[in-house]
Amino acid sequence: MTERYWGYHAIVDAAGCDIEKMTSYDNIYNFNKQLVNDIDMVAYGEPQIVNFGAGNKEGYSLVQLIETSNICAHFANQDREIYLDVFSCKPFDERIVEDLIVKYFDAKSLRRAFLKRQATLETN
Repeated sequence: MTERYWGYHAIVDAAGCDIEKMTSYDNIYNFNKQLVNDIDMVAYGEPQIVNFGAGNKEGYSLVQLIETSNICAHFANQDREIYLDVFSCKPFDERIVEDLIVKYFDAKSLRRAFLKRQATLETN
């Protein structure tokens, strides 16, 4: 019997990132474009990349719709951390996601999880 999943969800928390790279709109934009391409997704429109917040919440947020779901990230400037989620009903290689965070933001440490998502109807 083949297991069937609705979606695949990569969760990556990156620490010790380069502050100049994580506060660069262009770098975040280029990271997003390469990520979409390298995990073989199709972007639905342009990404939203907005810098806002205050204190330890200040930083860019990224939202990219993809035909199979979305990519979301928040860049926490004060702590030099990035919190990234990639969710898709199309399978993808989570190692590509991790490698690109290191490549584009010089992350020193990654905490990661990869979930195979499938809702089930509970019967009693």
